[in-house]
Amino acid sequence: MNKKNSTKQTGNKNSTLKMNAKPVFNFAFERTNYIIMLVGIVFIIIGYVLLTGGGSDNPDIFNEDLFNFRRLVLSPVLIVAGFVIEIYAILKKTKKNEE
Repeated sequence: MNKKNSTKQTGNKNSTLKMNAKPVFNFAFERTNYIIMLVGIVFIIIGYVLLTGGGSDNPDIFNEDLFNFRRLVLSPVLIVAGFVIEIYAILKKTKKNEE
């Protein structure tokens, strides 16, 4: 085989395999799926961040901020919405996958 030639002969004379061809990666999802997944992860992280806090420095004093709207309603809704977005991103089919 000639080293100057960048093609490799296979069993058939007409078929050649290029050595310098870029590899083709077949990902499980398309770019839009990954973007939607990132949005879902951001929702989940924001929900958990909003869930933190509300503690008291003195254990003898009760802090009413423990039972506010942010911790009881907003945070769990954001976390559940994040997981729903994740499920949607996984199940979403793109035009390329439908073929």
